[in-house]
Amino acid sequence: MDKLIDLFKALSDETRLRILVLLYNRKLCVCQIQGIMEESQPKISKHLAKLKAAGLIKDERQEQFIYYYLREDSNILKDLLKKIILDCDKYPITKKDLNKLEKANEYIIQKISNDS
Repeated sequence: MDKLIDLFKALSDETRLRILVLLYNRKLCVCQIQGIMEESQPKISKHLAKLKAAGLIKDERQEQFIYYYLREDSNILKDLLKKIILDCDKYPITKKDLNKLEKANEYIIQKISNDS
């Protein structure tokens, strides 16, 4: 029962739900999520940590970036996210995020340029 409560707590926050929608089809690093959502890096990192603690996402390091992605075995979550994505016209902020997702790689280039 505690696991189920943790799941609903994680899903009850708009920022975390937006992150999960972005991670539906691809791995993203913090700077990509930050760029898409126009939020601060600490805020995004805090929410990613909560999603990871709830067992909804995993991460992997690739060179200097840590990429986050949905767990493979989270079918119920994936079904829910798919419905949100298919109905994104009802959720303007989600639609905006998904439109910006196409530019995700630009945020990595921008981050590397800023760090140089």
